[in-house]
Amino acid sequence: MRLYKLPHATGIDSLTLAEADVPQPGRGQALVRMRAASLNYRDLMIVNGRAARGAPPVNLVPLSDGAGEVVSVGPEVTRVKPGDRVAGCFMQSWIGGPISPEDAASSMGGAIDGVLSEYRLFDQTGLVHLPAHLSFEQGATLPCAGVTAWNALFNGQTMYPGDSVLVLGTGGVSVFALQLAVAAGLTVVATSSSDEKLARMQQLGATHLVNYRQHPEWQDQVVALTNGGVSRVVEVGGPGTLSRSILAARQGGEIGMIGALTSGASIDPVTPMRKGLIMRGIYVGSRQMFEAMNRAIGAHRIEPVVDRVFPFEQAAEAYRHQTGQAHLGKVVIRIAT
Repeated sequence: MRLYKLPHATGIDSLTLAEADVPQPGRGQALVRMRAASLNYRDLMIVNGRAARGAPPVNLVPLSDGAGEVVSVGPEVTRVKPGDRVAGCFMQSWIGGPISPEDAASSMGGAIDGVLSEYRLFDQTGLVHLPAHLSFEQGATLPCAGVTAWNALFNGQTMYPGDSVLVLGTGGVSVFALQLAVAAGLTVVATSSSDEKLARMQQLGATHLVNYRQHPEWQDQVVALTNGGVSRVVEVGGPGTLSRSILAARQGGEIGMIGALTSGASIDPVTPMRKGLIMRGIYVGSRQMFEAMNRAIGAHRIEPVVDRVFPFEQAAEAYRHQTGQAHLGKVVIRIAT
């Protein structure tokens, strides 16, 4: 089988196509023929040797997000069977409950091998079934970006129809958060530097649009549009946007702290303290969250937004497209048809 490896995480050019034997499933394992994989900002950090958990293992198989079909199973496998359409969980050991250090150490494409491979062995507990209406390319977008958005929206304070959500930019997490929030009857404020992208977010259901280049003090726009601030911020920017997200949140609101795409000054704790904000760290989510999200996706027939699909042989070009940040939604690599 063919697979990509990172002999040394020194940039996109270090991505190496290699050959290996197809593994055979042991007890409790399932062999999955991978059909598609998708990229996250984390994958750019890893390929450039800037992963949050330190340098990745030598010869790491990259990418956490992938979908495919089960081709064979080992003894005592009961959760999946040959022919099932599945995706792997971002953290292979996090089934439910609070995350543990051991769960964090089971993250694919960083701590352990990922899915940019024609076949991959999974423990049966690390797989979920895909919603029936999704293609493999769409299903490959779910494990990190989709589950992260779901966790940020629905695993903190209870959200009710009509409550407001702020999503920053048009990357994978933000677009998933928009789609899931709209399906739940929430009001979404979307920001971007591009009017073209904002128009697309409006088509996907955003009620309010803010171009942050035209409105550098964009938090003031958010507060005015929502009559006092949003109930939830899906905060993917990090230090460069967090201070404004704090000001954009209503009294008693919640900020789901997800990414660190920007740099900036330190945060004064006085405002979040006086506003009674909950600031909750989001590190993707558990298998139980993944399964709950898939039920919602299936019930509402949500279609993940795929920006562009690259062939397996052009994986490096997919990385470069992700680096350019011109995409809206997810960048996907088709591993097999």
